[in-house]
Amino acid sequence: MSTSSTQRQRHAAYELRFRSLFDTGSGYSFPCDASGHVDIDTLNDRARNDYFFARTVIGRELAMPEVQLSDVPKARDHCSDFR
Repeated sequence: MSTSSTQRQRHAAYELRFRSLFDTGSGYSFPCDASGHVDIDTLNDRARNDYFFARTVIGRELAMPEVQLSDVPKARDHCSDFR
């Protein structure tokens, strides 16, 4: 791995995505680190509640979460629909 790609990964923004099992293109995403750890202290109240909800309904309404490189700036709190 080159130095530039290592630096890009170090500064990359990641998100933890919970995809809907029933509505293609819908779900929740939250900022996280490369390991998928979400810092809930940095989420606003709505995002924190949505995060706890998403974790609760895995397997019933949402798929297991996946860590992905974010295609939006790091400032985003969360997204309830990522179509």
